[in-house]
Amino acid sequence: MIPRRIALAAGGTGGHVFPALSLADALSVRGHKVFVLTDARGGALDTPDTPWSVHLIRAASPSKPGLFAKLAAVTKLGLGVLDARLVLKTFRIEAVVGFGGYPSVPAVIAGSWLNKPAVLHEQNAVLGRANRWLVARADVVATSFDATIGVDGADQPMERTGNPVRASVLARHSELYRAPVDDAPIQLCVFGGSLGARVFSNLLPAALALLPERLRARLRLTQQCRPEDLKKVQGAYDALGLQAEVGAFFDDIPARLAAAQLVIARAGASTLSELAVIGRPSILVPYPHAMDDHQSLNAAAMEAAGGGWCLPEATLTAQRLAERLEALLGDPETLASAARAAHDFGVVDAADRLADLVLRTLTAHSGKLAGPEAGRHHDTHAPANERKALA
Repeated sequence: MIPRRIALAAGGTGGHVFPALSLADALSVRGHKVFVLTDARGGALDTPDTPWSVHLIRAASPSKPGLFAKLAAVTKLGLGVLDARLVLKTFRIEAVVGFGGYPSVPAVIAGSWLNKPAVLHEQNAVLGRANRWLVARADVVATSFDATIGVDGADQPMERTGNPVRASVLARHSELYRAPVDDAPIQLCVFGGSLGARVFSNLLPAALALLPERLRARLRLTQQCRPEDLKKVQGAYDALGLQAEVGAFFDDIPARLAAAQLVIARAGASTLSELAVIGRPSILVPYPHAMDDHQSLNAAAMEAAGGGWCLPEATLTAQRLAERLEALLGDPETLASAARAAHDFGVVDAADRLADLVLRTLTAHSGKLAGPEAGRHHDTHAPANERKALA
């Protein structure tokens, strides 16, 4: 096997970065050299205990309102192309994998200028804006869903690899689901993404207050909230006599998901992938202001697979949520069936599938090159300053 030199470009948010780092792990284990390109938000990824190096490039969103903001963002993206080009040339990188988010735009464009093959990975059920800009430059698009809106009519081949998840999530893949039984406690987990969801802070206490007292007494609740909502939400549960752990952040979410009989969550790509790999039933409330309403499409895919239930926020009330909770928590067979369907929907080897696709694409591209150009792409001598981050 020839060690290859591959750049992974991802925005600074977890939805883009977690899949990129999962692929970085998969490629590094195989002996390949990985370079992560991200913006200033991803600087914390540059830790000494990882086998890849992190390089900061300039990027910004041109979707911000105002002509000046748009011009400033375009200028920053242009400078980011120069940043990325310097990284690609300095470290003789052979291929670029873009995971969406605006830092992927300069990296893929720079790779295109240097005739490097590009693979795009889309985490959601609709092609994101950055990936839509880049799709014409891609050799192949890797998708997380069987059907992905926005790729119709594209000339590039598509392949479903699934969405890579963290190692801590993969470690829970084989843990059996245990449906509620008799009068035993019921673990209910409520997660609203990285910053929590205010809709859950507003609706959950009211909905749980409407449950029959006998059912409510069985609940063992974990709920993620915004910091400013913690006191209010905890006070509401204390008034109900409900056993609840409320926090702005939990560092053991995979373990909590694995222990849950039912999960209530937003429908971001990482959340759905983790629910599927672990195999837990869920009530999904898509964030209504997500770009291109992608969370609704994600949730619809999980619901169609039988792994959860989509409740749009616009029509969700405490009464409706209480009715759904009472019905589901009183029907262990339905919950167990949804857990199995979610588990079947997950792609546990997504990182390896994506690594295989990247390496096949790189091999095919190298085969098209001739003479000294091919030799240059196979040069694996590492520069001495490989750990240096370029900003």
